[in-house]
Amino acid sequence: MRKFFVIGGGGREHAIVWHLARCYPGAAIHCAPGNPGISRLATCLPVAATDLNGLVSAAATLAPDLVIVGPEAPLVAGLADRLQAVGLPTLGPAAAAARIEGSKAFAKHLMARAGIPTAPFAVFDDPPQAIAHVRHVGPRVVVKADGLAAGKGVVVCDGPDEAEAAVRAMMVEVVFGDAGRRVVVEERLDGDEVSVFALVDGEAVAWLGAAQDHKRLHDGDRGPNTGGMGAIAPYPLAPALRTRILREILQPAASALVAEGCAYRGVLFAGLMLTADGPQVLEFNCRLGDPEAQVMLPLLRAGLPDAFDALRRGEVDAEGQVAGTELLRLDRAACGVVLASEGYPATTRPGVPIDGVADAEELALVFHNGTARAEGRLVTAGGRVLTVTGLGPDLAAARQRAYAAVGRVAFPGMQYRTDIGSRLLATAGAGGVTPCR
Repeated sequence: MRKFFVIGGGGREHAIVWHLARCYPGAAIHCAPGNPGISRLATCLPVAATDLNGLVSAAATLAPDLVIVGPEAPLVAGLADRLQAVGLPTLGPAAAAARIEGSKAFAKHLMARAGIPTAPFAVFDDPPQAIAHVRHVGPRVVVKADGLAAGKGVVVCDGPDEAEAAVRAMMVEVVFGDAGRRVVVEERLDGDEVSVFALVDGEAVAWLGAAQDHKRLHDGDRGPNTGGMGAIAPYPLAPALRTRILREILQPAASALVAEGCAYRGVLFAGLMLTADGPQVLEFNCRLGDPEAQVMLPLLRAGLPDAFDALRRGEVDAEGQVAGTELLRLDRAACGVVLASEGYPATTRPGVPIDGVADAEELALVFHNGTARAEGRLVTAGGRVLTVTGLGPDLAAARQRAYAAVGRVAFPGMQYRTDIGSRLLATAGAGGVTPCR
């Protein structure tokens, strides 16, 4: 019997647990800390994802075949190092390699050294220098907190006033704590944004798939950036573009980390902008995305642990296929819609009763992002509450099922976007989608 230990308690981790339960029937799955949705599929342990001592102790007791670390924070803090030090196989990079997400400045300098295409940038520790720079470089910049900010430390600016306000918020008002004491200021890119995922073991890279996140709070990509309001998969990439991303971005990144003395092992996430000049890297992340995991994992042909084992055995070809297999199904589609609390992404009120989840599950998958049980009822316990994922033979069908299921869920103040996947559909008409160049 297979044994797995999943770290985390959000929608991504619910999708990972669901994927493991589907691919490995009868497997013993534990999760820390888990959530009410995960508890239906796995044994949840009351250990926070930030409690490294508790997690290592629990993992040593369980002795799983594989530990899968969902969130970035414990990876950046060195959880994978500590698990591997006691002989526990782990899907997730060591702290030195996880800096590719933990420090945007580190990632940008790594890309510059490796010749990986990315926007021109500058790094600042001094607020007046950063303000002078954004006043000088022009109206279209992006200001990023250097450290981890739960997906909210990026401000896309339309003018120097917005850019200066972002710098002041991060560096002077420290709204993101120490994560924003250093900032990266880069040129704003235009194009289609896409999330690309790979399994990496040193210099070996396996193509996992591509999805599209919708980060802005409101329809039409308006409003503040969030951790993600929904996603679709697969995102259609022409074969030549996929090969270019593999050879100009993913492979060089893996090789650069090996050259730095911190070989990467785990899922590598490249956030890209498909510009008129080709793909450019917006950021790297050291784990599966959320909500991308909720639309990609239901489409995988093989279990993630088996795919990673095959990669480590060297069963990957020049096109990034594992054992000659395209891991992400391209003949099916998934559309995930995030249901968020009132006030998200700023302040939210927990404990709001949620209705209709069982009814929604008759039509779609429902992954729990931020939920809890109170007096026998399911209630909100975070900004992003649920991800409702519809599946279908094409994007139009998947999207229809997702929104039909969304219509069955209700809680006071619930907010969600009504246009997840609509722009991609509009460019190709109903049904299928046209591969991007």
